[in-house]
Amino acid sequence: MTETVTLAHGAGGKQTSELINKVFKRHFSNEFFTADDAAVLPRPNRKIAMSTDGFIVSPAFFNGGNIGKLSICGTVNDLSCMGARPLYLTCSFVIEEGFKLDDLEKIAAAMEETAAKVGVKIVAGDTKVAGKGQVDGVFITTTGVGEIIEGAATSGAFAKPGDAVVVTGDVGRHGTAILLARDDYGIEAEVKSDCAPLWHPVEAALKKVGDIHVIRDATRGGVGTVLYEITKEAGVGVKLDQTAIPVAPEVKGVTGMLGLEPLYLACEGRLVMILPEDKADKLVEVLKGFPDTAGAAKIGVITAENTGRVIMETEIGTETILPEPGNELLPRIC
Repeated sequence: MTETVTLAHGAGGKQTSELINKVFKRHFSNEFFTADDAAVLPRPNRKIAMSTDGFIVSPAFFNGGNIGKLSICGTVNDLSCMGARPLYLTCSFVIEEGFKLDDLEKIAAAMEETAAKVGVKIVAGDTKVAGKGQVDGVFITTTGVGEIIEGAATSGAFAKPGDAVVVTGDVGRHGTAILLARDDYGIEAEVKSDCAPLWHPVEAALKKVGDIHVIRDATRGGVGTVLYEITKEAGVGVKLDQTAIPVAPEVKGVTGMLGLEPLYLACEGRLVMILPEDKADKLVEVLKGFPDTAGAAKIGVITAENTGRVIMETEIGTETILPEPGNELLPRIC
């Protein structure tokens, strides 16, 4: 094979077969992986959740992961938010002519490793090659199917006044890592993306704590955007304790210099979870038992007042309205 992807790799002939067999099939092969037009799969016993997402992060490689890892985490976490055990994934690649095959190999290997962590099977896919300049490196779309476990029933509309708001770790990490990877500002800081698949801590929370009303993936727009979405879905307000919101010192340093609010920066391994106040401490305890959610913290409560707004109690005891998110702060972060 050549050292870079060529248009011939997308033409459906010999080079396409070589690319699929030597890169994708080698990393994704399992009992359900197919070379036919569609995968034939066992039917789950319960209701299913299904999600699809496209990934166009720039740069494709960043501290803590790459677009391949991100593509698995994003769809696995979307399914997890519905209480669905991830079962099957399909993936579609659009690759720019000239993309390095070594980098494509690293991306596929990251997908293999991340999928294995949660036991999800990559069962089918598609590969297209676009001309030079038509795509920025590589774009990936993943679609996932999961089986909703017994007792799980989550929705942004289920948030109730008196509920507690919990985040599964420090916020703003992925967005900051991408910003630094672009090196647009000449800032030197060591910030690793939080990119991680979170099914195992979610499953433990649902089984050991239960009665979790809302689970949301705080990706584009971060935790702040998610909270505003929930206030509108459920017709409630949110009150946050600024001192309780976990922000890594290195993230706080970078965002402070640039005047950015960490609550509005993307996460790729952080969830917002809302449940009755009397169960919040137990939830945090369960989440702390997993490496990717060890920084879990209760950060606020759902209120009947100030519907449609997120109120922040500041470090000095005053209250302010967290501005509603507007334009995207950082394009192409996932």
